[in-house]
Amino acid sequence: MRQKTKTIIAIALPIQVILVQWIGSYPQLVEDYYSNGLYVYISKFLRILFGWIPFSFGDVIYTILTILAIRFIYKNWRTIIKKPLLLLKDIMVVFSIVFFAFHILWGMNYHRQPITWKLDIEREYTIEELVSFTQFIVAQTNQYQEELTGDTISPVHIPYTKKEIFVKTNEAYRHFAKQYPDFTYDHLSLKSSIYSVPLTFMGYGGYLNPFTNEAQVNGITPKFRLPTVSCHEVGHQVGYSAEGATNFIGFLVASKSDDSYFKYSAYNHALGYCLTDLFYKDEERYNEIVATINMGVKENFNELRDFWKKYENPMEPLFKSVFNTFLKVNNQKEGIKSYNGVVGLMINHRKQQMGHLSNL
Repeated sequence: MRQKTKTIIAIALPIQVILVQWIGSYPQLVEDYYSNGLYVYISKFLRILFGWIPFSFGDVIYTILTILAIRFIYKNWRTIIKKPLLLLKDIMVVFSIVFFAFHILWGMNYHRQPITWKLDIEREYTIEELVSFTQFIVAQTNQYQEELTGDTISPVHIPYTKKEIFVKTNEAYRHFAKQYPDFTYDHLSLKSSIYSVPLTFMGYGGYLNPFTNEAQVNGITPKFRLPTVSCHEVGHQVGYSAEGATNFIGFLVASKSDDSYFKYSAYNHALGYCLTDLFYKDEERYNEIVATINMGVKENFNELRDFWKKYENPMEPLFKSVFNTFLKVNNQKEGIKSYNGVVGLMINHRKQQMGHLSNL
């Protein structure tokens, strides 16, 4: 690439940043013309292109690019030392290309209308509503744990393979789309990341590759969590970037599935968020509710706790800090705390549903 061309591409980076921020200030425009327009075709094309490949093509590309970057630095280190500004220009060129590809292929979804607008629900809730909803979630979690194990003391172990969970995730979305057509999902592209172990050390359950539209899950996560994690990552594929929104979508899709293992995974995951929230807001009621949880459900929580504890490391807070900054830069002001926004969404969605039933 000629130096003149590199200069033009590098200069385009700050212009792109300003343009994205300007377009992002019109969420309805993004909703209509990108999220429900251009992105629909881009995402389907990428899922058709890469979905049939049994492994994560995006992870392979990341690996190759990392090797090439290391090779470039190794071969040109003398020139880099002598002319550091040329390296700076090369870095700007890469950032400019990546920034453009990221936003055109997926990232503009960060600036669409929030899911509260789509479903016409609020996020605010009272302590009493939190307590009542947590009690409901406990009852549902206990019910499915007992149904699946035949007692109250045994943890749930999902008998499906990861591939079967992925296929059933697709089925769950088809079932969900009958009630919510806006969440129609075609052309499955859901895979176990080849970097599942590094993901675990970083503290993540999965991610969406924005350049290939492959939904990646952490393949070594305790299996009882995989249905909800899979539904969460597909939530990113259907065009929702906000983590609280995809946590909510993952819960809804899995909980409304025809499969009892998916329902258990959804309610167990929701219970974790509700209990954490309640612990900080009313510890006494938290303790009262915890006492009503089946031992089998608690065993699954212990399984999950032991899993993450095994991979604790000094670098995890750094990884979380970087991701927190990334989310804030991309229109999620709460950063990593946005994951917890699922509690308000779940509570208000149930209130809405109960209101509809009372009007019948």
